[in-house]
Amino acid sequence: MFGREKIEYKTAEQVRTMRRAGLVVADAHAAVRAAMRPGVTTAELDAVAAEVIAGAGATPSFLGYHGYPATLCVSVNDEIVHGIPGDRVLAPGDVVSVDCGAVVDGWHGDAAFTVVLPDADPADVALSAATEDALWAGIAALATGERLGAVGDAIEDSVEAAGVPYGIVQEYIGHGIGSAMHQPPDVLNYRTREKGPRLRAGMCLAVEPMLTRGSRAIQVLEDDWTVVTVDGSRAAHWEHTVAIGPDGIWVLTAPDGGAERLARHGVTVAPWE
Repeated sequence: MFGREKIEYKTAEQVRTMRRAGLVVADAHAAVRAAMRPGVTTAELDAVAAEVIAGAGATPSFLGYHGYPATLCVSVNDEIVHGIPGDRVLAPGDVVSVDCGAVVDGWHGDAAFTVVLPDADPADVALSAATEDALWAGIAALATGERLGAVGDAIEDSVEAAGVPYGIVQEYIGHGIGSAMHQPPDVLNYRTREKGPRLRAGMCLAVEPMLTRGSRAIQVLEDDWTVVTVDGSRAAHWEHTVAIGPDGIWVLTAPDGGAERLARHGVTVAPWE
């Protein structure tokens, strides 16, 4: 929930460094997308991202975080988040969520996307699209809302508008980000009575809805990382890192700063440059 922990407000220079980290994440995402196909293992995707991050002179946010053993989280089908890359071979129709973080000069970027491999179930494609739409609705709320709770309101409204009874995962949420990957404040993906802190220039936030095709109930596997749906339903996860500047918002992990998707919400991107 919304805590009272101290929020780290960034300067323009710090946000520009986070933009560099965000673009490394975007490049890693693009390389992983290009490599993703049936027959590839999740470990091979992890190696692709590791090479991109190292080649940029950055470091992975995830590797070694509380002992996490990989560069990416690759979550397949009923895995919601924190899937550990390994020898799993991707199959036609798999729903694959990829989460990646990178650090540049001590500042983090973090983003996730979901792909449904060919021979897809249309319901899985719709699930991923609804999750991505909810992400952008939540991000747009950072430009139009007064308090952080507007993000959860917008995400839940977007999910309801999809017209399918998706489960909104509540145990794993968005977060502040900056000199650490996870910072205050919590960024909820659902509506609550609490309005949360006032949105202010200098906030940097990771917005990351996770939806399921069934129940929102989750469990953690014996590896102490992988989170799955209890009912075996498939899940999707989308995320971006967003900075609030003096003139508006800037999606640090989107190559275009979020311009194309935010225009659909009537929001103009305002790079802090």
